[in-house]
Order: sequence, then structure tokens, then C-alpha cells
Amino acid sequence: MKSRLSVAWICLCVIVVGASRADTNQPADSTVTVRQMYDGHLLPNEAVATFSHIDRLFPTRTVHHGTHVYPLPEAARRLTNFSFTSRGKRWDLYDYLAVNRIAGLLMLKDGQIVFESYQLGTNRQTRWMSMSVAKSITSTLFGAAIKQGLIGSINDPLTKYAPELAGSAYEGVSIRDILMMSSGVKWNETYTDPRSDRRRLLEAQISQQPGAALAVMKSLPRAAPPGTVNNYSTGETQIAGIVLHGAIQRPLADYLSERIWSRFGMEDDATWWLASPNGMEIAGSGFSARLRDYARFGLFFLNGGVEGGEHLLPDGWMQEAGSPKVLKGGKKLEYGYFWWPAWSTDATPDAGGAFSAIGIFGQFLYINPKEHVVIAEWSARSKPEGMAIIDDMDFFAAASAALHGSAESGRQP
Repeated sequence: MKSRLSVAWICLCVIVVGASRADTNQPADSTVTVRQMYDGHLLPNEAVATFSHIDRLFPTRTVHHGTHVYPLPEAARRLTNFSFTSRGKRWDLYDYLAVNRIAGLLMLKDGQIVFESYQLGTNRQTRWMSMSVAKSITSTLFGAAIKQGLIGSINDPLTKYAPELAGSAYEGVSIRDILMMSSGVKWNETYTDPRSDRRRLLEAQISQQPGAALAVMKSLPRAAPPGTVNNYSTGETQIAGIVLHGAIQRPLADYLSERIWSRFGMEDDATWWLASPNGMEIAGSGFSARLRDYARFGLFFLNGGVEGGEHLLPDGWMQEAGSPKVLKGGKKLEYGYFWWPAWSTDATPDAGGAFSAIGIFGQFLYINPKEHVVIAEWSARSKPEGMAIIDDMDFFAAASAALHGSAESGRQP
């Protein structure tokens, strides 16, 4: 376990972001608390400094990289400026970078770099938080565990792998229900409300007491039968992490390193928040990595989880996890297994099977299988939600359209 600060200091939940670090250059007087971050009380420089030092907020576990690096060659021709419509206005690439507070943007076409930009003091060595992009990483680990036979089926009950959930509202819930966030357990995800369930879970994390997060989740009541109602819940992902941990019998970070991070060829270590010192990972948040490694993860997923000729994920897992699901009773759900199918807008009426991992404050890992495009993006927005002036999905769809054709051809708009 990689702990950057003493537990006493961590429990104060203060991050001092002006300390010297080789991968970023931020103001010396920027400080923030984790509660301020979730309240949305961030000045622009504070957002950048906090998001690029997120591993100093809590103890972390390292996700180790391996001995080789998966190459990301430069495309023969790079993507240049293009224009598109979003929310009734005309924009271009430079508008998007500026008004949506983009700190890092990397686009791959056919596995080659067609655009890469670091802004707001970041660079290639910067590690940046993913927030709920971590949920999609956790979902992928379920696929890996199923492929290895450590989990029999996503239809298995949670209590098969986490008997400690017996007697709670999660008894009788399946892994599939959890991955669709349709357990039927009552939950309020409002980030900026100190009284919400999401903030209760955050306070349990701040306490750094073993078992505190699980206690919050076991205290929740049932609101609907399992599989019938979708309710976005970071707590649901923590339950998923507990179930996964019970199945794999090792830390999530170690399993990620063993099955994907080291094998596929990430260039640097990543870090993952812990619920308590030397405890379990926060399965739905607190993952930090370099931008190129997020893009490599997207490429791994896009390619069906194959490395060195070995299938590390079940056949068809990408399509299954990234596509809209159906609730019991037949209601269509615009959600996959901790992945978001790309939504349609007036500007992009047909998402074309694309999907995305999405984190608050503007973090994205967008995958477009039809165009073989992967886009990894960091943003430094001041509030968890509602700060995107340009719809991010409009931009991703427009970028994919601009990249239509092969990277080798160097087609430009």
C-alpha cells in the first residue's frame, strides 16, 4: 500500500498541492479540502492542482505497470481544426478546449495518435484523477474475473461472493443488477448536498475507519425490487468492489495490474484510493493515471481485451458492457455495465454504438467501435456537474466524424 501521508493528516482531508512535483507546475498557495471539492467550491487553479494530485487526499494502492510499453505511434497526418454544432451554436476544436476547461485531450484512430494536447500546466507525465471512470475499470475487472472462472455468472447473487451482505437490502440482488445500477436499494447521489447518501459515503471514506463504507451501504433501505429501477449510485460500485474482491481474493489494484495494466503495456504506474489504510479500493472513484495510459485502456477494451493472442475478457464483453440494457419489465435503460452508451442530441442524432466512461468534473474515456476511435480527456471544471458549455458527446461525435476513414490516409476535415 502506497500511503503519501500519515493517517492523522489524511483524516483532516487537506491537500497541499503546492509541493514540488516533476510532472506538474502549479501555484504554491493552492489548497483545498475534499469536502470543498464535492461542494464545487474550487477556483480554477485549485481544480487543476487538486485533480493532478488526487492521490494525496487518501491512502492509495499502486497499480504497477510492466516491463514493456504498448506503442502509440503518431499518425501520418494529424487531426486539425474542425467545426460542429452543439446546443444551437457553432463551435470548433479550439472553442471546446477553452470553454470546457480541457486539461488533457488525446485522440486515437486505428491505434495511432491523431491529436494530443496538454493544457493548464499538465504534461505527458501528469497523473490525473478519473472519478467515475474508475467504475468502468471495475466493470472490466468483472469481465476478467468471469473469463478466469473466478465468477461463474453475472446472474449470481452478490452474497455468493460477499456473504457479509446477507441481511441487508443487497441480499437477493444479482451481479447484473449491480452492474446496471438497478439493485432497487434507495440512494441519493447529489454530490453537493452534505446530507446525501453520496456524501455519507464520502464521510465514511474521510474517516478512514475499516468497515465504515460497508456500514453505510448495509444501512440503506430497499426502494424497489431488484432489476426494475435504475438509480445511479457510487455506493453501488463500492458494493461491486466488495463482491469482486471476494471473488478474486486479492486487492483490486493488484488484480488490475496482473491482468491488464502490466500485460497490455501501460507506460507508468497508476494509483487507486483506499477506503482505509491498507484496506479495499474505492471501486467507483480515486483512480489516477497518465492520459496515454487511459487511452491504452480504452484501446485494450476496444480490441476486445486481447493481449498477446490471449483473450483476457469474455467474447463479446465490450459490446455487452457498453450497450444499453433492459430492465425487468422491458423498460430500456440508457446504461450498460458501468459504461454510458453515447447519448443522442440534436447535433448527433445517431450515436452509432459509441459508449463512454464518464467522471464528474469532466473526465471521459470515449470509445467508438464503428470508427475505431478512442478519446481520453481530462477536464478541470469547478463543479461536479453542469459546467459543460459544449455538450461533450457532441464534440466526441464530431471528432469521430472528422476522423472517418483510416489514420494512415491522413484524411482531414
